[in-house]
Amino acid sequence: MTPAAQAIRVLTVDDEPLGRERLRNFLALEREVSHVGEATNGEEAVSRIRDLKPDLVFLDIQLPGFTGFGVLERLSDHKIPAVVFVTAHDDFALKAFEVNAVDYLLKPFDRERFRTALHRATERLRTSRPDDLSNKLNAVLAQLQPKSGLSFERIPVKSGGRVTFVNAADVDWVGSADNYVELHVGSQTHLIRETLTAMEQRLPPNRFVRISRTSIVNAERVRELQPLFHGEYSVTLKDGTRLTLSRTYRDQLPRLGIK
Repeated sequence: MTPAAQAIRVLTVDDEPLGRERLRNFLALEREVSHVGEATNGEEAVSRIRDLKPDLVFLDIQLPGFTGFGVLERLSDHKIPAVVFVTAHDDFALKAFEVNAVDYLLKPFDRERFRTALHRATERLRTSRPDDLSNKLNAVLAQLQPKSGLSFERIPVKSGGRVTFVNAADVDWVGSADNYVELHVGSQTHLIRETLTAMEQRLPPNRFVRISRTSIVNAERVRELQPLFHGEYSVTLKDGTRLTLSRTYRDQLPRLGIK
């Protein structure tokens, strides 16, 4: 058995209790690692990484507060550990991981897939220089962070330990609810732990328009615009939903057809 002093120190980050339990149980079966702690959100993850200085982090991408990418951005002045991303993205993200040889776990995953990711990460820790790990991780971040013209056409939604996908084109509008956003899709509402600004960056910009501090609309669902007082507009969707375009977002009117 590897001496405790040589054990790879692992931190796990996941906002879902079942996700943390799965990682905890799988790590308990491994002889050459030491599970040094857990975190449940972005702020906590940054703090734990700074304090515990793990060698390896299993890092969920979707976290309350800010994403797993945001965690790494906030560690720019700190030695970044090796990272295995835990993700629900199945298109662009996975291609970026594969190109840059940084491993990922796609939920739901079994122990065999977990062990493969752990083995790859530990081998890299033993054979690579710290600078090499940081450079590869930064390459992944450069590809995965939202960019102009780049968006996700499918939105992962966590519920009851499962992940389902909502087509962006099916979303009527998005509203903020404290540290959550609500995706309104026909008669259904999906709650996601994410800020409205972060969701705005994900949605296809040619289709979705932010009309206030608390609302984003699918332009194709807008049926009517009616001027109100002080530069505001009433926005009526095809299903009868009424929202307000605030005067601070008047520059978005051309995107809704008003010159």
